[in-house]
Amino acid sequence: MLDANTRQLVKATVPVLKEHGVTLTSHFYQRMFRHNPELKHLFNQGHQASGQQQTALALAVLGYAENIDDPSVLAPVVGRIAHKHASLGIRAEHYPIVGGHLLASIREVLGDAASDELIAAWAAAYGQLADILIAAEAELYRNAALAEGGWSGWRPFKVGRKVRESDEITSFYLYPVDGAPVPSFVPGQYISVRGRAAGGALIQPRQYSLSDAPNPEYLRLSIKREQGDASRPDGLISNWMHDEVEEGTLVELAPPFGDFVLDTDKDSPVVLISGGVGLTPMVSMLNQLVQEQPTRRVAFVHAARNRQVHALNDHVRSLAERHPQLNVQVFYEHASNDDRLGVDYEHQGRIDLAAIRDTAIVPDADYYLCGPVPFMRAQLASLQELGVPAERIHYEVFGSHVLAAA
Repeated sequence: MLDANTRQLVKATVPVLKEHGVTLTSHFYQRMFRHNPELKHLFNQGHQASGQQQTALALAVLGYAENIDDPSVLAPVVGRIAHKHASLGIRAEHYPIVGGHLLASIREVLGDAASDELIAAWAAAYGQLADILIAAEAELYRNAALAEGGWSGWRPFKVGRKVRESDEITSFYLYPVDGAPVPSFVPGQYISVRGRAAGGALIQPRQYSLSDAPNPEYLRLSIKREQGDASRPDGLISNWMHDEVEEGTLVELAPPFGDFVLDTDKDSPVVLISGGVGLTPMVSMLNQLVQEQPTRRVAFVHAARNRQVHALNDHVRSLAERHPQLNVQVFYEHASNDDRLGVDYEHQGRIDLAAIRDTAIVPDADYYLCGPVPFMRAQLASLQELGVPAERIHYEVFGSHVLAAA
């Protein structure tokens, strides 16, 4: 436990972190990659270019400083970070390197305001947080390695099938090269794929949700090709997967991780709400539900622009035909003349949960949400307005974003 003086010094930096947090974290990443370029292989360079990681880290540091008197309130956030770190292969030996650059960045950015006493306080605070994360990650690594079909580090898989699901999304069926069992996982979890970008010069990991229920033969990923724009570059690994990875190609995978998971101990209703490629963990959950809990009531609510970019729609609707407890409600924001109302989709425009209250707002239901940040904020606000208790809402956010950020 940190002493009172240390905690007070850390809390005193909160105003500075609110105003200059992103400046600090941007300096930190530049410094670390300059001195330890090998760490670029652990960090998403696309999110670096867009500023997502810098903002996410700034908010995390601020949250830690604000709650330094009782870090236990950050347990859910720390747990989610630990799963991300384990999926990327961040190990205990990386923490001293990161800590050294973070403390040096505080001194360099704050200048004379960064007294030796303040640096010592932040060193102690960082050490406490590092110990918490290292312990949590060690347990995740241990469990992943000891699980049936599990492993540690990176394991080669072969692409057995590559299936185009829409204009943007392609599914990859991945089979272990060594012939050993495929690990089980909890629907909602993800795996990291390690691929080569920039002409092979840069190794990059990317995390993708598993899009099928657990089975003994393969792991399935349904990956959207990420097209860049003025604010962000093209997705390095998603484009590599679409353009260069074919049936027979070997790819390296980390074990399944993630704490956004379906609660299979309950038999109460489930409402799955997704936007775009956010449907991938929802389809994994749905497949598990109809296989293992076929009487559990499920509402599947999805938003897409139109049929051309809507993946796995035929699969979901075929499940609904066979399972009367499943209700499907699809919204197309920009339906075309070729999109069939009542066949491909049920509603035009963006998701309006109030308009489908009888389907989507179910007593004692658990709500699972996944999609882009603006979509997630809108659905959270809608659920809250409709009286859904916060403890029944579970969500996964794409990328390095923090949902609570403005």
